[in-house]
Amino acid sequence: MALNIALVVVTPAGLETARAIKAVLPGASIHGLIGRVEGDVGFQDTGAHLRALFAARTPIIGICAAGILIRALGPVLGDKHSEPPVLAAGVDGSSVVPLLGGHHGANALARQIAHALDVRPALTTAGELALGVALDDPPPGWRVGNPDAAKSVTAALLAEEAVALEVEAGDVAWLDGLPFVEKAEHTIRVTDRSVEFDDHELVLHPPTLTLGVGCERNASAQELIALVKDVMAQEALSPKSIACVASIDLKADEAAVHALAAELGVPARFFSPAELEAEAPRLANPSDVVFAETGCHGVAEGAALAAAGADATLVVPKVKGARTTMALARSPRAIDARTVGRARGRLFVVGIGPGTPQWRSPEAQAAIEASSDLVGYGLYLDLLGSAAHGKERHESALGAEEARAARALDLAAEGRTVSLVCSGDPGIYALATLVFELLDRRARADWNRVEITVVPGISALQAAAARAGAPVNHDFCTISLSDLLTPWESIETRLKAAAMADFVVCFYNPVSQRRRDQLPKARDILLSGRGPDTPVILARQLGRPGETVEVIRLADLDVDKVDMLTMVVVGSSETRTFTAGQHAWTYTPRGYGKKMV
Repeated sequence: MALNIALVVVTPAGLETARAIKAVLPGASIHGLIGRVEGDVGFQDTGAHLRALFAARTPIIGICAAGILIRALGPVLGDKHSEPPVLAAGVDGSSVVPLLGGHHGANALARQIAHALDVRPALTTAGELALGVALDDPPPGWRVGNPDAAKSVTAALLAEEAVALEVEAGDVAWLDGLPFVEKAEHTIRVTDRSVEFDDHELVLHPPTLTLGVGCERNASAQELIALVKDVMAQEALSPKSIACVASIDLKADEAAVHALAAELGVPARFFSPAELEAEAPRLANPSDVVFAETGCHGVAEGAALAAAGADATLVVPKVKGARTTMALARSPRAIDARTVGRARGRLFVVGIGPGTPQWRSPEAQAAIEASSDLVGYGLYLDLLGSAAHGKERHESALGAEEARAARALDLAAEGRTVSLVCSGDPGIYALATLVFELLDRRARADWNRVEITVVPGISALQAAAARAGAPVNHDFCTISLSDLLTPWESIETRLKAAAMADFVVCFYNPVSQRRRDQLPKARDILLSGRGPDTPVILARQLGRPGETVEVIRLADLDVDKVDMLTMVVVGSSETRTFTAGQHAWTYTPRGYGKKMV
């Protein structure tokens, strides 16, 4: 529940409370009003930001007056069954009030936050106040078969009318304390079977079933989904009691398996061949052919049993489709799918921009929030600020890029969700290309099963251009002056081509303590194609404390004016610098002036 929760803070007074709440919700992020609050995510229009979060069904905890949330969200309120949790917490931490989605997690969040703040949650839902449980908001993994019946059964309990409890599957300890009788007009039925619904009977489905599947490579997702639905219907078992879809780790990147899990709304979990072979004595249909191909005597049955646990039973032995197989196992108790096998590993190669959270994209923020592990150069991880709290950090020094990328792939191959953190954009002189080069060069099967997403970021050249005006608004190129990976002869050839083509040139890695000659050589080459007064932008520490942006002449570009934290942008012969009021601006015309004549 902690993932993707937005702690919305509009005044500095609420920041301390937000941090205290985030400490108990480590996946949450602080959304701060730009100019007032430094958060993980910045916003400028409070109402618009709240409505966007609500539309995306993001749980919202406003560290502000409840009225702000009510006025902002009032126009977009609709179906209460689909609304996310919305809570208001006092800026001083003295109160926490669930406003919306009480039975969709808001009440549970309110209790958790109130406990951390040492206050009493202001719960207003009658069922939870009187009964201590919400029948339409059962524990994680449980599902309500007929939510509309929850109201009548809860009303009966509140009116002290007789309510019976029928348990056919699962452990119902969370209902202990309710005054059940043996037989009554109103009933709560706990079952993993498909049943007919009755207005006086609330059906709860516990997560007691595990679905083991196997398939040929690139099998049709539609075939696998149809096979499962048909068998579940034939066996009168409820898909709402499936805790997870399980398979062998060789199938961790199989699209059909993940499509099935998404269709059922449950996680996909994976086991090694050795873990599945340990289930061989319990298999109904062991296969030497399967063993020869996978290292275990059964994938579908073995995965179902491994996921359900040692005291589980196989309730549906292997059923074969054209290119797919499935089996079902039942556990005597509810299954926490998060503790079963391993998830498919995910690797985000994330560009966080030059440094300030205001330049970090929502996609980058979401990737970092979703990650259990962060890998990167220590400075870049530090730039994440509170967004890195609660994550396992894996730091390495400059120059250890290959080891860093390999470490990120190794962690993801273990089933973790990992962010490999880069400054700027990960595909511009950063680690995205190294990740794919390692995959290509080493061809490791476990790495190849990792789900990889490259998350773009604002590059240093974009940030420098924005601070200076619009110098790269026409044709430009980027050139790294580091000869650690590229021979100087190749760099020199590119410099001469850029000078001849009259590109605006953005220099990455302009100097280091060891490299002091390349920048003067590059300056002299560019002077062969443009004048000495050509504007040069020196942008240092962009988006960070100590930021400076200076415009000098190309003839005055000197190595002592630049360091590794400086972005150097050399204008073309058309680039202009002028002063408007108190500000100097640099831009490169695109030819609009000809249309204005």
